[in-house]
Amino acid sequence: MKLAIKTCTLDIPYEQMLDFCVEQKIAAIEIGTGNWSGAPHCDLDLLVSDKTAREKWYDAMRKKGLELCALNCSGNPLAYEKDMDVTKKTFELAHQLGVKKIVMMSGLPVGCEGDKTPVWITTSWPPETQDILDYQWNQVAIPAWKNLVKLAEDCGIERIALENHGMQLVYNPETLLRLREAVGPMIGMNLDPSHLFWMGGDPIEAARVLGEHGAIYHIHGKDSRPERRYWQPNGMLDTKPIDAFARRSWNYVAVGAGHDAKWWKEFFSVVRMSGYNDEISLEMEDLTLSMLDGHLASLQVLREALNIG
Repeated sequence: MKLAIKTCTLDIPYEQMLDFCVEQKIAAIEIGTGNWSGAPHCDLDLLVSDKTAREKWYDAMRKKGLELCALNCSGNPLAYEKDMDVTKKTFELAHQLGVKKIVMMSGLPVGCEGDKTPVWITTSWPPETQDILDYQWNQVAIPAWKNLVKLAEDCGIERIALENHGMQLVYNPETLLRLREAVGPMIGMNLDPSHLFWMGGDPIEAARVLGEHGAIYHIHGKDSRPERRYWQPNGMLDTKPIDAFARRSWNYVAVGAGHDAKWWKEFFSVVRMSGYNDEISLEMEDLTLSMLDGHLASLQVLREALNIG
């Protein structure tokens, strides 16, 4: 396995980011191109339209021995045209650079025709939830994703890794496999343990299920932790902002601050058994630590778990 970083969490200038990755012996980088995935290291419109700028940008990382393992355009292309536009431009940039993997989210449609707000259904009752799901899946998501798969194929993309994130139509292995059955093996999962933790799932068992279908396409090294003081009386569903971390039922934390290196060793072992042996891409969103301290702490645990010096 290769240790990578999703670099949009490293909010420093592009050249400094590259130097940091070299210093930390990172093998590959995942670059955010826009939408919810911040793009401090990528001017998408410029890179797509200007060959000279694109080659200069790409050469800078290659000269330092860094592989560009994926482009990340996570957003909601099923509800917002601006997000679809960034997605299409990201596919085009991947084509221009020869990048074969895109990391993104499935998107989430509105609740019915004419509505404006995406609706995440997480329960089977009241009964209208089933009508909403039927509309979202059959009238919006599956047709849209068939078109996106065709576009990706035309751009030479081989894999689209969908993150199992909340407020998305695909948020766990079951929903990923439902969409995959409808649109084909272009899509697989970006298995991010941090989200399954707060949803009450087990990322290790998720890896086993996805492995049976050859559907693990990417992994984010990201951790989260239930906060007992608020979780136990209230449950894990929490709508307070992420920066209200002192009052939340769960929080994103540096790798190791939620689940220790022993857990991560087992996870990576099962992931290998399940057929994935590629990049583990750190995504650091612990707001209790400085940006650099959070990355350094997380990398230390990931190196131990991966047995990388």
